[in-house]
Amino acid sequence: MQLHFEPIRLEQQAAYRKMLAQCSQIASDYSFINLWGWGPEYGLQWAWQDNLVWLRQRHPEPALWAPVGDWHAVNWPEAMAAARTAADRMVRAPEALVERLREKMGDTLDLEETPDHSDYLYRVEDLVELKGNRYHKKKNLVNQFTNTYAYRYLELDSAMIEQAMGMQEDWCTWRDCEDSDTLAAENNAIARVLNDWKSLAALDGGALIVDDLIVAYTIAERMPDNTLLIHFEKACPDYKGGYQAINQQFLVHAAQEQILVNREQDLGDEGLRKAKRSYHPIDYVRKYQVTWRS
Repeated sequence: MQLHFEPIRLEQQAAYRKMLAQCSQIASDYSFINLWGWGPEYGLQWAWQDNLVWLRQRHPEPALWAPVGDWHAVNWPEAMAAARTAADRMVRAPEALVERLREKMGDTLDLEETPDHSDYLYRVEDLVELKGNRYHKKKNLVNQFTNTYAYRYLELDSAMIEQAMGMQEDWCTWRDCEDSDTLAAENNAIARVLNDWKSLAALDGGALIVDDLIVAYTIAERMPDNTLLIHFEKACPDYKGGYQAINQQFLVHAAQEQILVNREQDLGDEGLRKAKRSYHPIDYVRKYQVTWRS
């Protein structure tokens, strides 16, 4: 049996999210917002096979992503035989799936942890309260922002999208996105999410306003496992403490029902790794590369 891949379609997001909710562990890569925003950058496609949705990237090189669905209701030797016809490896496979494959497939697979793709998990309470010496610098920066600027916090909604896109364009000018493939790709993903804001489910966000201008914003998604997934977070460099303030203020206003925050992976970028570790994660969603043995 072969997998038949097709473009990811907006009208199937509800059906996809139902499949995602059945996964025993949800990694950030598999949120529909991520698939939709980053899809063109990775050349993502999906294939619906019985009780699974398989994902495949075409860039930067062909590879499968983990399948989405109820991993405990799958004939894995049969499913993996079909997957093997589509690519020679699977990337971004969450640890819980890898354990299931190890149990059902034995030594027919090579499993390699890929730490650059691990999602960082935090307690909402820790990032809101910023208690203790380990958060001292973060809290000082938040206080510098809140004490210096006459700011307002607003929920990011469709009426603010044009202004948010304007700030993102300014941010890209400050960071010279045109000279960075990574930042240019991220800018494309942000633009796609903002353009389709009204059509995307479970989307959330917040903005800090100073003098009627957005100086920082967050775009997030409420996941089926009740975590809050932070997709994008940007702040104007002219406003000291902007990043720390939007990080805290968004959670103060938006995360009353969530216990955990997923701030995605660092992709091996040393600056991102340092920034994410500075908020003291309590755990990780670990991921693996899976290859078939010949």
